[in-house]
Amino acid sequence: MVPHQENEQHDGETSAASAEVDAPTGETVALFAGDDDLPETVHLHRSIQIEEEDSDERISAKLRSQGVRIGRGMIAPAVFWPALIIILGVTIFSMIFPDSAADGFQGVQSWIVEHLGWYYMLIIGAFIGIAAFIGFSRLGRIKLGRDDDEPEFGVLSWFSMLFAAGMGIGLVFYGVGEPLTYATVSPKPGWDGSEAELAGLAMAQTFVHWGLHPWAIYAIIGLAVAYAIHRRGRPVSIRWALEPLFGERVKGWVGDIIDVLAIVGTVFGVATSLGLGVQQISAGLSEIGIVDRPSNTLLVVLILVISLIAMISVVSGIGAGMKWLSNINLSMAGILLISVLLLGPTLFLFQTLTESIGYYLANFMGMTFDVGAFQAGEANSWFADWTIFYWGWWISWSPFVGIFIARISRGRTIREFIAGVMLVPTIVGFIWFSVMGGSGLFRQLFGEGDLVEDGAVNVESALFQILGDLPWGTVFSVIGILLVAIFFVTSSDSGSLVVDMLASGGHPNPPTWSRVLWSLIEGAVAIALLLAGGLQSLQAAALATALPFSIILLLMSWATLRALRIDDKVLARAQLQERLELVTQHVTDEWASTIADRQEVEQYVDDRIDYRLSRSRGARPKRPPRS
Repeated sequence: MVPHQENEQHDGETSAASAEVDAPTGETVALFAGDDDLPETVHLHRSIQIEEEDSDERISAKLRSQGVRIGRGMIAPAVFWPALIIILGVTIFSMIFPDSAADGFQGVQSWIVEHLGWYYMLIIGAFIGIAAFIGFSRLGRIKLGRDDDEPEFGVLSWFSMLFAAGMGIGLVFYGVGEPLTYATVSPKPGWDGSEAELAGLAMAQTFVHWGLHPWAIYAIIGLAVAYAIHRRGRPVSIRWALEPLFGERVKGWVGDIIDVLAIVGTVFGVATSLGLGVQQISAGLSEIGIVDRPSNTLLVVLILVISLIAMISVVSGIGAGMKWLSNINLSMAGILLISVLLLGPTLFLFQTLTESIGYYLANFMGMTFDVGAFQAGEANSWFADWTIFYWGWWISWSPFVGIFIARISRGRTIREFIAGVMLVPTIVGFIWFSVMGGSGLFRQLFGEGDLVEDGAVNVESALFQILGDLPWGTVFSVIGILLVAIFFVTSSDSGSLVVDMLASGGHPNPPTWSRVLWSLIEGAVAIALLLAGGLQSLQAAALATALPFSIILLLMSWATLRALRIDDKVLARAQLQERLELVTQHVTDEWASTIADRQEVEQYVDDRIDYRLSRSRGARPKRPPRS
């Protein structure tokens, strides 16, 4: 096998800094070797791996030494410009021709749901199976880092950050309205039963949308990226997750296409969340009497104002901006959850959680693969609004969440990673929907019954109707508005950072100017999609951008399994060699320590030495006598 030639000669710009990072190619190995030709190690040489203390110049030099093409302004031109052109093209078209854009988005959505709905359902089920197989198999023992690396964060801190990744605008937006909609005005086609049975199925379906299924997607991409950056030592970029399949080609146009698709998907996924967020903020402002009724003008103003706040957070940096806002947001989410639990129908909410888990487990497989085949075409509209939309949203959002959870998971074993990523946010989501959704069901079924009006549930305002009915309801409603607003800011901020890293070739400290640019673009895309049809266009855009990236996720699954299989064999060989050395040393020590106690051995050794010495005398030529 010929190892990678990582230390390429670059065009005239090779500086002293880049010369310093030239590494011996002996440690730079390919992970796509055959089974009979295993590499000595899977790690790249330390001298070309990016360290925390490296300066921007040295980081750029190390990126170039790994084949990344960095241009002026510290961006990767082959990724930055194509992604920017595609996104701006769609945005400008949607703003100038909103009706045509709306028809186009909805046409794409209808075609995907009608012809490829089965595909989305199948691959989500496959991702759960792949993630579970990796976690339970011997591959789960491999560490995301070098074998002696310790976890970068403690268990509680790591769980808290996974919880932060699992919380978002979507949970707040759909927390009350989604299960209530399924149980009352829009049950899933094919459901039948009493009001109580429909409520249980509604909670189970909500758990499917927000539980293991989306987090299996995030686990797949997060594991692939974490393996590439922590175990291999590659830059933070999606392309390197496919290195086991494409090899050196990920440094060229193949890798550029992968990163461009990741950027486009992330921007539209974040824009979908931002669009949902401002719709809920405007509904909250209407509920507490600040505005008469939501309008497009109000939505655009909200996006502009909150995007400006996100820009300030971007400029202030992660430590002072995003981290500070995230801590505030988690605290407010916890206060809101506990307040609704304690001040609402507490016993009913605990009962709802318990019973809903039972419905979820009983219907898990059926709901995972249900595509409405036996309801003919009547199920298409429901799946387009809910399940298929969610799968597209999660896939388009996955590069952002995947890179985030990969960055915080250095030093964890793969088994720990899979268990933490799939279980912790899932449990948090179950509790959140049981409390918020359960409160909505209780009010509708056993209380005022005013959440369904004119045969519809106002998803945007349902949360504020629940909060307004509590003691100090106005205070809680204000907290809910602030919660969504800060989620808006942190989503835009962290999403901009991830997109900027991808557009900068994996540079961990991308330039502030481009991060500000991507933050503005995300706001502009959200405005364009809202003007071009509102929620339906948001759903259609997420679904359409997810389609090409879903193929990359499938390839990523294959690449990760292939890389881990080879890594496992390399690790097994190293462990076997270590055991042999220990056994050899132990036997040698034991033998040496007992020779003095065995007279027959000592006499035998002495006789052999005497024999060899006597034989040696005759072997030397005799010197002539001196004259």
